[in-house]
Order: sequence, then structure tokens, then C-alpha cells
Amino acid sequence: MCGRFALSAKTSDIEKLVNKNPIKLNISPRYNIAPTQSVLAITSKDPDNFTFTRWGLIPYWAKDMTIGSSLINARAETLEEKPSFRNSFKKKRCLIFADGYYEWKALKGSKIKVPYFVSNNGGQPFAFAALWDSWKNPEGEIIESATIITTSPKSKFAEIHHRMPVMLDKNNYDLWLDVKSDNSKEIRELLDSTKAEDFNYYEVSTLVNSPSNDVEECKRPA
Repeated sequence: MCGRFALSAKTSDIEKLVNKNPIKLNISPRYNIAPTQSVLAITSKDPDNFTFTRWGLIPYWAKDMTIGSSLINARAETLEEKPSFRNSFKKKRCLIFADGYYEWKALKGSKIKVPYFVSNNGGQPFAFAALWDSWKNPEGEIIESATIITTSPKSKFAEIHHRMPVMLDKNNYDLWLDVKSDNSKEIRELLDSTKAEDFNYYEVSTLVNSPSNDVEECKRPA
């Protein structure tokens, strides 16, 4: 799964990833982003501009927003089957930006889990494949939220966890955001397109275990 990630890259480095309008949002370095918090995204609704969305998908039909806490990830294998995701997979796809994510490796014969930080080899930002939706609360406020898609781990990533997020190549961002074309075959292929050789991981401090610790030390090697 993907339950915590970081985005501390320079605004200019994030902008270089996409041929979109400049970022007009106030972005602060984040080292320990947790579910229900705001994340930087580009959605299919407005594919030329960056926006903030809430991490943890709240489907449009949800009775309340608490469901979002259990929908921070969506399994690539069942997107077209699950009521929470199938509509968004067809019509509401998005990119969520990061420069690394955390995963916890369970030690054999122990309840101890060791945190690792996964980033690309150049240390540059990238984007997760994600889905979004809009939900109206009882007060009439529209809340946009998103979930990160996960898949079976590629090669070396299986050493730390049985799932990993889908990390898209920047050349495929526009294809992922294009929900108007009939490109379902190509879209499904993107769910298995992460290039494991472009990423690596290392052990970090247990400081990251608490979401209240949003400091650079979270992603420093242990």
C-alpha cells in the first residue's frame, strides 16, 4: 500500500514534469504527508492546472466523509469492479505529486516494522496514478478527494511490501488524464508501467511513524 509520502521538491522542479500552467498555489515542503491531508494534484477536470485535493477518496454517493479514511489506496486489479472506484477510473483520473513514499517492512518472527523511503534515482519529483471524485457535504460544500492506485510490487520492491503505488512516467501523464478518448486498453497498460529500475529505497528513522512528525529528518537514511 501507500500510506505516507513526501513532497519537498522545488516548485520549478515539479513544473518541469508537466507542460502545464505554472503553479499558483502556496506549496510548503512536506516530509510526512498522511491520509485526510491536502495533496498536490492535477485532475482530469482541469488538466492544465495544479490543485489541492484531499487524500482519501469520498465517492459522490457516500453518506459521510469518514469513508475516505479507508479509501486512501485503490487496487489496480479491481478498479473496474469496485463501486467506489469504477466510475472514477473511467471519468475522473488524476496525478498526485511526490518525491518519495514510505513503506514499512515487517520483520519475520516479530511485530516490528521497519520504515523505508522509496524515491527515484535522481531524487526528482514524480506522480502517482490516482483517481478523484467530488462529494457534497450536508452544508452544501463540495469536497474533492483522491486515492492512490497500487499494484503488485516490481522485483526488488517485493522485499519490503506486497504492494506498491503505480508511479507513472512523465511521458504518460497526458494519456492518464485524458478521459475523453476511447483509450481503455492503453490506460490499463499504464497500471503495470512503473519502471522499478528508476527507483530505489533505503531504511529511515521510526520518526516517520507519527504523522505529527513532518520534518526533513523523516526521510534521512537511518
